Amino acid sequence: MASKSKVPPNEMSFLDHLEELRWHLIRSVLAVVIIGSVAFLMKDFIFDTILFGPKKMDFPTYRFFCKIGTFLGVDSDFCADELPFTIQSRLMAGQFSAHIWTSIWAGFIVGFPYVLYEMWKFISPGLHPNERKYSKGFIFTASLLFFLGALFGYYIVAPLTINFLGGYQVSQEVTNEFDLSDYVGKVRISVIACGLVFELPIIVYFLTKIGLVNPEILRKYRKISLVVILILAAVITPPDIISQVVVALPIFVLYQISIYISKRVLKSEAKREAKLAKERAKNKS
Repeated sequence: MASKSKVPPNEMSFLDHLEELRWHLIRSVLAVVIIGSVAFLMKDFIFDTILFGPKKMDFPTYRFFCKIGTFLGVDSDFCADELPFTIQSRLMAGQFSAHIWTSIWAGFIVGFPYVLYEMWKFISPGLHPNERKYSKGFIFTASLLFFLGALFGYYIVAPLTINFLGGYQVSQEVTNEFDLSDYVGKVRISVIACGLVFELPIIVYFLTKIGLVNPEILRKYRKISLVVILILAAVITPPDIISQVVVALPIFVLYQISIYISKRVLKSEAKREAKLAKERAKNKS
């Protein structure tokens, strides 16, 4: 029996588009599940090495800040022998549940480029041919920004948060014994939130393409954006000025890069429109 030929995107009905989206989502979920299954089997590495890494004082971030404190001649909490808290599981299914959900999120993080690829395959038929040819570059750039953000969250935001909250006490009578799900959640949100925040240039690129933002708007609201960035940094970091500046600085740099990207997009669009107008004028003559 002959296979059914693929319907051109401009001839597809709304239900056809939904069916197409469904299969892209199914393949994305399968990729996450497969990678998550591999992560599930790597329990010791995922938990002992990665998740509980920021709990140990030999973590690279702590050693780095300890050396800075030693160089400046000031006492630093980053030079302690161990963090003054323990992790426990108070639910019978707590450890198994943490294992399952951590594996799923690991599958999403590692499989992010493929998920992005599937989403791009769904929207790319609606783009112009000259825009579609940049798909590979888009996927690489968006994936690179996500992984850079994830690394920033893991090596900067997560250890700063854990070090501050893990050592914070209102009284010596109170000991810090954190639940496993709470600790894992702090590391997870630091990694994924920073990964998504680092996608700001990509978001601005598409918002500029559809006409919602432009360089003038981004420059006009730069001061307001700086305040929002500082508030965001205060939310995802401990309440000390050094941690907030460390987190806010790369986000503000990304905002500046986004202004440049928006400018380049408008310049490219203007060239394309001028070229089309020239071709139309030539055809009329």
